[in-house]
Amino acid sequence: MESGDLRIFQCVAQEGNLTKAAARLGYVQSNVTARIRHLETEVGTPLFIRHNRGMTLSPAGEMLLTYADKIIGLLNDASKALQATNTPSGPLRIGSTQTAAAVRLPELFAKYYKQFPAVSLSLATGNSQMLIDQVMGYELEGAFIGCSCDHSDIASVPVYDEELYIVSSGVDAEPVEELTGKPILVYSMGCSYRQTLEEWLRSSGVTRPVIMEFGTLEAIISGVASGMGISLLPEIVIRQQIESGILRKHSLPTGVNHMMTRFITRKDAFVSSALGAFMAMLPKEYDMIEGRKDTSEV
Repeated sequence: MESGDLRIFQCVAQEGNLTKAAARLGYVQSNVTARIRHLETEVGTPLFIRHNRGMTLSPAGEMLLTYADKIIGLLNDASKALQATNTPSGPLRIGSTQTAAAVRLPELFAKYYKQFPAVSLSLATGNSQMLIDQVMGYELEGAFIGCSCDHSDIASVPVYDEELYIVSSGVDAEPVEELTGKPILVYSMGCSYRQTLEEWLRSSGVTRPVIMEFGTLEAIISGVASGMGISLLPEIVIRQQIESGILRKHSLPTGVNHMMTRFITRKDAFVSSALGAFMAMLPKEYDMIEGRKDTSEV
């Protein structure tokens, strides 16, 4: 089983389509098809279920992808380690929830790029569970998530303690107890803010709230401001809208009114000089690293 075949297999699994995988890899489609068939012959079982919409991993394919992610991740780490220099340079792939990306990261990224212009910094956004999966799959060097992560292969650094509020339109003068019947405006499943909001509603006796899913933070804020419903957001995100009267904030009970944003990495991943320098710039008010001693060199 060759690493090149595993990389092609991984790409097809991620894309779910031979044509898209071939384009991403820069190969002709017939070559990708032949390599996948060769790999299936080698392992003695189908790795994909073919259908009109593309290709879906078979149970055997899902098992192989778990190993392929680890093998390719370790090979990439080995290459980084051999090419590493004391001066941060090269690509650095960071993930983040949309809320952290909108208000916490611009200043941090600007400061980092100014100090280390040789680093090609990229940012991917998604919900916390998606980001955890991408770090686990070596697709990201690290990510900012809005929940705790007790996975044995993940190291976690607490960085931002966010104060949370229920938010409604600025014209809604009702107490928070009377807002529980309104629709909730949230991200898709896997969002930590959505989970906290739904748990608070259940504790208030609302078991089946009307849910409206939005893809961006801006859309949620605009929807709440227009009176469509309520949401749960960190104070730092809505401070300007609160001060201008566009939104109104409502306090939550102690215990559910704070959420920690954490920066996660794989414990076994190589800490490049670029990643080490980035982690050194994280807020210093939290010195405890959960799950790994800080051995990075900057």
